[in-house]
Amino acid sequence: MAATPPPPPPAVALEQLSSNKMFGGRNIRFRHQSATLGCPMTFSIYLPPSPASNLPVLYWLSGLTCTDENFIIKSGAQRAAAAHGIALVAPDTSPRGLNIEGESDSYDFGVGAGFYLNATNEKWKNWRMYDYVVKELPKVLSDNFEQLNTSQASIFGHSMGGHGALTIYLKNTDKYKSVSAFAPIVNPISCPWGQKAFSNYLGSTKSDWEEYDATCLIKKCSNVSTPILIDQGDDDKFLAEQLLPSNFEEACKAVGAPLSLRMQPGYDHSYFFIATFVDDHIAHHAQFLKST
Repeated sequence: MAATPPPPPPAVALEQLSSNKMFGGRNIRFRHQSATLGCPMTFSIYLPPSPASNLPVLYWLSGLTCTDENFIIKSGAQRAAAAHGIALVAPDTSPRGLNIEGESDSYDFGVGAGFYLNATNEKWKNWRMYDYVVKELPKVLSDNFEQLNTSQASIFGHSMGGHGALTIYLKNTDKYKSVSAFAPIVNPISCPWGQKAFSNYLGSTKSDWEEYDATCLIKKCSNVSTPILIDQGDDDKFLAEQLLPSNFEEACKAVGAPLSLRMQPGYDHSYFFIATFVDDHIAHHAQFLKST
């Protein structure tokens, strides 16, 4: 007699922290215990007023020092999300509250600086934001929000989060319909932010670093047919040293990957820049999220 299969694990319990109406929909913030990261995590979601079911999901990944709230409060993206009928989901940027020695010593490493990778250094083993974003969070959403269609998903982000969006998309083109980014760190193995993070999270093996570098990954991608949208302010103080968009542009050209890199005169690295062009990005994703 065949053994009875074990029951599926129970859905993760969500604790609602806040709820605010906006453009007819609602911003809702939740906390849950993350099995991937080993600590409580928060995320924010914007549910548009319609449709009532089969809502596509657009994930936003934030940059260094941010939480799940920066984008929801500052970007104004909800107006376009409501118009297009798309749910916005913004996770936090790292584990918190683990009290690992050195986790809060600098703004660009540790807390608020998860870099959307799976750390292999034992000390930072809880820093598994890649698995959290790609695997755990979508399941939490599908288990708790029946109106969402998590198989219709796209992803975008800013700076460190732009790096996260690009690398996650390029490693999972079957899971995401499209990608875009604001001022992303496109070649982290070649800039100080990335070198600091990768050497500590991943160790000294450079081939391991390349697995989380969009410029390296695109060189191995022959199946990218959906245009990649990147907006970059030309008055961004991090442009020359940290962001290096021309490196990614050259790599895209070499493999024939479609890229729209828009250099925006006079714009900096801030949410003023993001808010100016976020409607374009949501419209970009809407055409691919609604195409099937």
